[in-house]
Amino acid sequence: MKRLLTATALCAVMATAAQAENIGVSMALFDDNFLTVLRNGMQEHAATLDGVTLQIEDAQNDVGKQLNQIQNFVASGVDAIIVNPVDTDATVAMSQAAADAGIPLVYVNREPVNVDDLPEKQAFVASDERESGTLETKEICRLLKEAGKTEAKALVLMGELSNQAARMRTQDIKDVIATPECGFIQIVEEQTANWSRTQAADLMTNWITSGLEFDAVISNNDEMAIGAIQAMKSAGMSMDDVIVGGVDATQDALAAMQAGDLDVTVFQNAAGQGQGAVDAALKLARGEEVETKVYVPFELVTPANLADYQAKN
Repeated sequence: MKRLLTATALCAVMATAAQAENIGVSMALFDDNFLTVLRNGMQEHAATLDGVTLQIEDAQNDVGKQLNQIQNFVASGVDAIIVNPVDTDATVAMSQAAADAGIPLVYVNREPVNVDDLPEKQAFVASDERESGTLETKEICRLLKEAGKTEAKALVLMGELSNQAARMRTQDIKDVIATPECGFIQIVEEQTANWSRTQAADLMTNWITSGLEFDAVISNNDEMAIGAIQAMKSAGMSMDDVIVGGVDATQDALAAMQAGDLDVTVFQNAAGQGQGAVDAALKLARGEEVETKVYVPFELVTPANLADYQAKN
């Protein structure tokens, strides 16, 4: 009887071990508000799943470090890999390393350059960037019209130019301004502040000091929008005279909107993307089919619906 019980217990342990799944996660940067919500979303979702462990590494915005992390995941034999790319133009090598090892790979949030040619057992989970800058700029256009502007000058704050999201969001802005409805807006200056609040504040200070006149600030993300707001307020500008927009609907951005400083943001469901990435990685690891592109919709956030989003990111 004791032997039977021992054998049964051993089988149970072996079954549990067989079900355990380890996912290696390489994040572009830990020190970023939106990516922190994304990372937390992955961790919280994994905590609800039996036997699923995440090994999360910080690439510290270093492409070489991220490639090494992926190679280390491969060497350690993880069941799947999730990557939030530092440089979306460097993903071909990452895909190749995972494919050669037969390990599933899921890109999250930032679109890889090879998204249309991903190897088998690889996918991309994010929001469609064609919606982000479009929703933001259309609302800024509407607000400028509502303020009686027939001619308006805009400043554009761009994210890292190596990042597909920054390039797409900037193109969205220009596409909206090219329409007859919003053609009264002129971009008088556009520069990158690399997604950074501090860099955006410095850039905006330089613009103000140079005497630039503007009616709107259209930012690729909330952090840069907040930096611009801080610089404008430090210069004694009234936020009632400028329309400011961002993307992500972070908690800091929503607080700025509640204070009357930020006029527009776009909710990007960081936790939803994180959960979707983990689910896709597990399905691929288990041999199940997954769509190559999995999109989580963007949503426009304004003071009118602010309360609906204050607990989301």
